[in-house]
Amino acid sequence: MQSSSSTVLSPDWPAIAAVVLGATAFSVAQGLTYPLVSLTLEARGFSSSMIGVNAIAYAGGMGASTLLVGALTKRWRPDRLIIFSLVICSLCLATFAASSSFAIWGAARFLLGFFASMIFMLGEAWLNAACPDRLRGRVSGLYGMGICAGFAAGPLAIPLFGSAGGLGFALTAVYLAIVAFATAMLMFSTKTVPEPSTAGDVFRFFKAAPILVGMVFVFGFADIAAISAMPVYFVKMGYSEAFAAISVTVLALPTALAQPFIGVLLDKLPRERVALAAVGVAAVSYLILPSMTSEIAILGIFALMGTAVFSLYTCALTMLGERYSGAMLVAGSAAFALVYAAGSATGSGLTGAIMEAGGPKAGPLSVGLGLAAFTAVLVFARRR
Repeated sequence: MQSSSSTVLSPDWPAIAAVVLGATAFSVAQGLTYPLVSLTLEARGFSSSMIGVNAIAYAGGMGASTLLVGALTKRWRPDRLIIFSLVICSLCLATFAASSSFAIWGAARFLLGFFASMIFMLGEAWLNAACPDRLRGRVSGLYGMGICAGFAAGPLAIPLFGSAGGLGFALTAVYLAIVAFATAMLMFSTKTVPEPSTAGDVFRFFKAAPILVGMVFVFGFADIAAISAMPVYFVKMGYSEAFAAISVTVLALPTALAQPFIGVLLDKLPRERVALAAVGVAAVSYLILPSMTSEIAILGIFALMGTAVFSLYTCALTMLGERYSGAMLVAGSAAFALVYAAGSATGSGLTGAIMEAGGPKAGPLSVGLGLAAFTAVLVFARRR
């Protein structure tokens, strides 16, 4: 018989492997899709505003999935929904390769966002349901490593396969289809499954766990600011475009490698303290970045920044499983997806606007001050 309890005594390794495999695979696809769609549309002569509309379709799909995840889990088992979502994502990528219609691309991008969000929401709930608390941090760290590594590896397909002809999309579609099959095979051996949730559970989670919701919002804000705004900051400060591009790689790779070690800390130390340390280090790294002049020192600070910022999400995911079970796991994962989207949209737009108004250095300083303010919130919450 299958169990959905988050207090399982022994880990459901097939379920954990299925979730990590599926999330890592789609992170590769997502890391490829983000830049490749933009590059392909630009090569076809579409304006920046039209490319932006296509990106909004993806965000709209993500938002819609958070509202419908409850209804879908009532009708179909969450583990089967994950397989179905992987298959649909594979078909969406195949559509990019087969069609050149902007309208069809927009519809495919919406569906891609919808089912990608479904993979992450249900996968994270299942990960916590399948894991005993004594291993929760380490398993969350492995999951985080897979996501980071996938995002970093995805763009590497662009120089290998080019942005014309759709070969990158086609091969990634085949890759996701293979992963969907492998995930289905693993599910024959699983012992757990996340419980269905409702839209009402999502809103109840917002009221029940404001600190966890805030952690994910801050993660989305600071993460996207580092990925999208900081390379612009480097160029404005006189560094080369090559250096700005390298900074993103330096941000991603150490972040991925560090997450299993963060997971060990989460299992050995009080988890609130690890989260507090992560946001504090992230705040300091942003605040001291403008005073750095050595390129090596800047890249070192950037690597530390990425590790600390992403560790905040690993902490939130671990604490979600520690404190909640049953339907609230899916509700919490859906709330995380919603606030991450809001945080990332705010982080990208607001940091860029602040740099335009106050100069390049105002960008990292403003993010650092925001992180410092949230550090104070966490300190106050722990004292209460």
